[in-house]
Amino acid sequence: MNPLFADQPTTIFEHMSGLARAHDAVNLGQGFPDFGWPEDVVAEAADGLTGAASQYPPMRGLPALREAVADHYRTHQGLDFAADQVIVTSGATEALTASIMALVSPGDEVVLFQPLYDSYLPMVRLTGGAPRLVRLAPPGWRITRELLDDAITDRTRLVVFNNPHNPTARAFDAEEMRLLAEACVRHDAIALSDEVWEHVVFDGRAHVPLSALPGMKERTVKIGSAGKIFSLTGWKVGWAVAPLALAKAIANAHQFLTFTTAPNLQAAAAYGLGKDAGYFAAMRAAFQDSRDFLTVGLRDAGYVPLPAEGTYFVTIDLAASGIAADDVSFCERAVREAGVAGIPVSALYADDPVRNVVRLCFAKRRETLEAGIDALRKARALFA
Repeated sequence: MNPLFADQPTTIFEHMSGLARAHDAVNLGQGFPDFGWPEDVVAEAADGLTGAASQYPPMRGLPALREAVADHYRTHQGLDFAADQVIVTSGATEALTASIMALVSPGDEVVLFQPLYDSYLPMVRLTGGAPRLVRLAPPGWRITRELLDDAITDRTRLVVFNNPHNPTARAFDAEEMRLLAEACVRHDAIALSDEVWEHVVFDGRAHVPLSALPGMKERTVKIGSAGKIFSLTGWKVGWAVAPLALAKAIANAHQFLTFTTAPNLQAAAAYGLGKDAGYFAAMRAAFQDSRDFLTVGLRDAGYVPLPAEGTYFVTIDLAASGIAADDVSFCERAVREAGVAGIPVSALYADDPVRNVVRLCFAKRRETLEAGIDALRKARALFA
């Protein structure tokens, strides 16, 4: 067996969700919403299942969806993409995998920011890439010139960047983005920019795509997700948007992974991307309200939450909350003894982990959050 996968543990998300099921606990761990999806988009998918072709769509994606992605980014982010730069994939994770497979050769250095989404590192290793890890740390989780200078060199082939950032809930600011773009240009590196949370930003923020910065249009692969935009995470409809030469290579890798994606879901995603700005503003407001409700509840229960600028997540600082336990111990006891599941952020580091931060998902109905807050109050008492 390939030791990369034979020795790979079960993901922390599956582990904690399994414990939540086993202990009938409130699952604030895995990042899926239980509200917020647009019913008209779901209806469009249902109609497409019975009223349109259910055979193989084009490998690169339905033309309607590829056009819709380009139009959407032109309207909402001012990006000038053509439809032939878009490759539709079975979820953003597949888009990331196809991109890494297409762009990384054995020995290429790949820069990754940790804590990191758990698929990045195995895929880099699978392609023979040499990972270089940038360690972000609380409470600010900031990208600095010093961190970039240590990691990005003339040997760097690819920089994998996630913004807004899972699990820290950071939306990186203009200075951090400028530093990253300048480093990529200076060292002639390609950026793989995982922007699946691009519409889930709060407090009046506007998402700034990495490809919009000077020198980045011709060297950035932008990853998007209908599942995150429409709170339909099980649909697994994503895309990569890239300069033509890179897009061709990514499509060549994609054709040997999932090849294509359910056509009715693609058509529904194309329909949804055409929604007006009011839909996206209302969606953000609803999730911001849930974020605020959970944050207030956490403070009332004695926790110190860190700022949450985007994504579905709030993190809590155990040490600042007066809890001496590490995040793994806290999460294991919380799910088994108090009935609530979170994610220990240390599990999302490859080395030198931060051990005092727990990630919680706020994309839940009010009654789910209320139950979670009550259970977290019980969990805190376990460590008194």
